[in-house]
Amino acid sequence: MKRIGRLSYTVAGILGAVLATGHASAFEKGQIGTRAMAQLPVEFDIYVPIQNRADLEKLEADQTTPGSAQYHKWLSPTEFNARFAPSPALVKKMSKELAASGITVTEVHTHSLHAVGTASAIERAFSTELATTKFSNGRSRLAATRAMVLTPTLLASGAVISTFSNTIHMKKPLLIPAGDTPDNRTSPTGGYWFDDLKQAYQFPSNKVVNGKGVTIGILMEAGQSQADTNAYFAHEGVPTPKITEINLYGATPYDPTNPFNSAEIQLDIQQSGGTAPGASIVHYNIPDLNDTTLLAAITQIDEDNAVDVVSMSFGGGEVFYTPDYNGGQDFSGILVVFDDLFAQGNAEGITFVASSGDFGSNPVPALACLEPGATAGCGGFVTTAESPASSPHVTGVGGTNLVTSFTSGSLASTYVSENANPDPVVGDPDFGTPATGAIWASGGGTSIVYKKPDFQKLVATGAKMRAVPDVSLHMGGCPSVAVKPCGPNRSFDEVGINGGFFGFIGTSASAPDFAGLMALKIQWLGGRLGNENTQIYQLAAQQLAGGTPVYRQNIPGSNGVFVTKKKGYNEVLGNGTIIGTAFLLDPTMPAAGNPQTPSNP
Repeated sequence: MKRIGRLSYTVAGILGAVLATGHASAFEKGQIGTRAMAQLPVEFDIYVPIQNRADLEKLEADQTTPGSAQYHKWLSPTEFNARFAPSPALVKKMSKELAASGITVTEVHTHSLHAVGTASAIERAFSTELATTKFSNGRSRLAATRAMVLTPTLLASGAVISTFSNTIHMKKPLLIPAGDTPDNRTSPTGGYWFDDLKQAYQFPSNKVVNGKGVTIGILMEAGQSQADTNAYFAHEGVPTPKITEINLYGATPYDPTNPFNSAEIQLDIQQSGGTAPGASIVHYNIPDLNDTTLLAAITQIDEDNAVDVVSMSFGGGEVFYTPDYNGGQDFSGILVVFDDLFAQGNAEGITFVASSGDFGSNPVPALACLEPGATAGCGGFVTTAESPASSPHVTGVGGTNLVTSFTSGSLASTYVSENANPDPVVGDPDFGTPATGAIWASGGGTSIVYKKPDFQKLVATGAKMRAVPDVSLHMGGCPSVAVKPCGPNRSFDEVGINGGFFGFIGTSASAPDFAGLMALKIQWLGGRLGNENTQIYQLAAQQLAGGTPVYRQNIPGSNGVFVTKKKGYNEVLGNGTIIGTAFLLDPTMPAAGNPQTPSNP
């Protein structure tokens, strides 16, 4: 996950170069500079929660219920807007209040109002002051130096303004070298290529389904290297999938002087594209992972309505949005807006997928450890689910260490076993704090924002709110920062970057693998699937009742607070790892055979 260490790579000498790039971390507070000039023109968005939410929930249920008249009848963006956007009366009332302070609403969208005003008008409207704020990635923006007070109508409607926050809540994964790096073609535990994983997890034969006609969207910071992508697929003898890169909001293409900043997008493209080589890929390239940037990008994905499944390997702990971590201000409303945007995509038939995290159930340092000058003894780590995987309208993907068959001279990678055992980590490599007790493990936990969705009532999650993850695939373990020696059977994935192949680990790998599998399922079933979580849990309930196995369970492991189970749901691996053909609802269909053969090229 481009965030809390969702991925790692093998060459220790590269680590310093990667960390030296200074890209923004999760929960980074920008450095406040000078106050904004009074007449400075400023544009910003005001996000408004979905209207007619009860109607939307009924629509969601109908769209995912076989036999319903609305089953898989997806809305267009225009149709969604007509039913769930702010009413003209509400927009008029909000606009009038803003105009009283000199702010003009220039555009009205399904989830937001786009507004323009001078810095002094914004300060007057929201009883605050604006100043320039600079982040470690070199980017700067305006931020409110004290809590904003919304106008009465905005406040009553639950509106959210993220533009003027001086805090980054989400991040890409910390790139840290993997430890031991065997090659599964000479050993049973990694470096896996996409075709190794397809055979191990019994994904369908490429001769039967390959993702043709399906479009995978990837939302990620940094441009991709076409040369490295070509080399990766050429290594396995597969044509490079069609890739379109859309640079949003000033994002720049691949930077050859800083190649490892693109490692995450390389991984995402190569894993999803290798799983579904017939699919097309659209990379929504964004300049950073600020909430404002992400909300705008997801809005564009919804309004473009051009991709069928979206992979997101970034995130941040939900607790980062609570008043405790924000000087008394509650930013949890931003998470509600994220969920609204994902809900729109689901109603259009788009499936969203996100990595669940790489530092187990406790990925966030104690608040005291994030304070300036924090010293040893400040505390440990806080239990929290991570967004966006925690949204009920997103499928959260956790991970394991995979062990496959090994025969000298053969590329066969049949499934042998898995474990979800954690690796204790030295210090706090993700945030650089004195917090103690970090582990590398599959992310999982219980939301403090989202209620328990109906689909999770089909199994016993043990939680009263939304629990994550939903499913899992291989993520790998034993990062270079782990306490050595690690336990047995740790593994990793191969990624083409900077003219070579490097070993990466993390749910950054399992999420795009699942997105690729969804592309296969969409092709096989003949159309978009929307929120896949409903069927994920229906299949899990059927398995528990004695039906066809779809998920491998009874996988040993833990992620700090939670422990895996012999059967059923757990907050380490969700419903388990996936048996591909059964997940496509046809366990008798031919499965991928040995890598680099016609069924698994």
